[in-house]
Amino acid sequence: MNLTDKVTIPEQVMARQVGEETVILDLASGIYFGLDPVGARIWQLLGEGRTLAEVCESMLAEYEVPRDEIERDLSDLLAALADKELIKLEPESASLP
Repeated sequence: MNLTDKVTIPEQVMARQVGEETVILDLASGIYFGLDPVGARIWQLLGEGRTLAEVCESMLAEYEVPRDEIERDLSDLLAALADKELIKLEPESASLP
């Protein structure tokens, strides 16, 4: 994962808050995934169309955590979501002509 990668959320993937957790569901496959409040905030920022760099900067401003920890947690979460096909990661270079 690079902070320049593009993340898209497929149309069939829905997210709902249940208590303090956010649940993500792929309506086509039935796969679901739970997010804690920090993961839910990342999901919200991604849903707003923010770049990974912008997500990282927002998280740095909102949480007192070192940059390397935020980048590692963001990378781990995105890898898990991509593995379950709940997001699509596209390297920036793939979108260039």
